[in-house]
Amino acid sequence: MTHLADMPLPQQAGILCNDPRFQKFAATRSGFPGGQFTAEASAEYLRHVCNIESRRELATSEIAQTKFAALRTEFDAWTGKIANQR
Repeated sequence: MTHLADMPLPQQAGILCNDPRFQKFAATRSGFPGGQFTAEASAEYLRHVCNIESRRELATSEIAQTKFAALRTEFDAWTGKIANQR
């Protein structure tokens, strides 16, 4: 079984946007607490946060890769997968 972290970043982003927990996270971060985004709205949120027009850009843009890594860390903290920083 391939782990998410071992997949190319554009593929990770696609899987993440289809995750209902990420959809809830994206809605909350966008000012809709208690809301639930669709996969497409989550993808739009991810593109906005990473400042990209397509998730494919995650394969080549170091700036986008850094922003995506930070987003993943924030999401992992939000879900309780990792401890929140104080």
